[in-house]
Amino acid sequence: MIKFADEATIIVSSGNGGDGCIAFRREKYVPMGGPAGGDGGRGGDVVFEVRRNLRTLVHLRFQQTFKAQNGMAGMGKNRYGRDGEDFVIAVPPGTVIRDFDSGEVIKDFGVERGIAGAGRIGGAKKAARDGDSLTRWTFLSGGKGGKGNSHYATSVNQAPRISQPGKPGKTAKLRIELQLIGDIGFVGFPNAGKSSLLDSFTNARPKIAPYPFTTKIPNLGMLHIHDRDIVLADIPGIIEGAHEGAGLGIRFLKHISRTAALAFLIDLSDDNWKEAFPVLVEELSSFSPTLAEKRRVIIGTKLDLPEAEGRLSELSSVLPGEKIVGISVFSGAGLDELKELFHSMVVEAERLEAESRDEEDLFGLADPSTDIGGDIEFAEDSDADS
Repeated sequence: MIKFADEATIIVSSGNGGDGCIAFRREKYVPMGGPAGGDGGRGGDVVFEVRRNLRTLVHLRFQQTFKAQNGMAGMGKNRYGRDGEDFVIAVPPGTVIRDFDSGEVIKDFGVERGIAGAGRIGGAKKAARDGDSLTRWTFLSGGKGGKGNSHYATSVNQAPRISQPGKPGKTAKLRIELQLIGDIGFVGFPNAGKSSLLDSFTNARPKIAPYPFTTKIPNLGMLHIHDRDIVLADIPGIIEGAHEGAGLGIRFLKHISRTAALAFLIDLSDDNWKEAFPVLVEELSSFSPTLAEKRRVIIGTKLDLPEAEGRLSELSSVLPGEKIVGISVFSGAGLDELKELFHSMVVEAERLEAESRDEEDLFGLADPSTDIGGDIEFAEDSDADS
């Protein structure tokens, strides 16, 4: 059974409009009868809706074709056909919708502040203020219903026998991608302690075991500090050559591309601890230079083990320009300091982002629309830590 899916290909179609009706009213004692054909109903729309309780696209793997309901045809006595029902496709926050053929981004639900910033200051307030505009988006509109023959009566043609057919709906083939949304992304070799830290800081319960690649899918957890929530994102361990497909490869690096900062976890009890940080940075740079340039903190883990003795100070001397914190999930050493550091990093990132956004608005550089869509036509768990 598929437990996690971050990509899916689907075909969506809006409903056809109903045909207009040709009918005449012939009733006893009704001298002014004439044409009485009603209009057809409008076809249903294809609507994407963000559901915060979803964390995967697995539901789109079992059904790949989605079609809204067609509008009903018009009827006699000037009765209009019923509009077709919309088809609502639920997606998790952070979903990116692309055209299947060109790969062009049609809609990115991760850039909406009311969605991406739900765990951040002001995010929930903005979502409440803007209502459903941030969580529902109509991609394909249904076809319009045709007009009945009652619309075509004139002084010289009082019994028209023409009506308008309904407009057809639209069809599109889409590629749906998921990029999980977090504030702090964990990066490290397998068995570096990422899942143990996530388990210690949040209510997430990733699988923890003493062997590499216990983490096979990304995990999210919520750290509550100073009356706010910080989303922590843990991905499977990275090894040298990941950008070329080694290990689990770079498939899951996209899930930390939206984070405000990165936390590099280095196992100080490992014999190759000195090579860990340069290798990790190189792999991130090979995937995305922007990802490697995010603000970061280096966390030396497993200080409780005898092999790690003295290595934290040596790590600080080897990387003098980096923020370095030593922790032990087993003994609790350094965890409170790390929580405060996570908080300050996220707050600072939000402040800089707000200033940048205000500056763009001031000079008229902000693009009010991030999507191309609308009415367009197209023919298990976490890593081995201790």
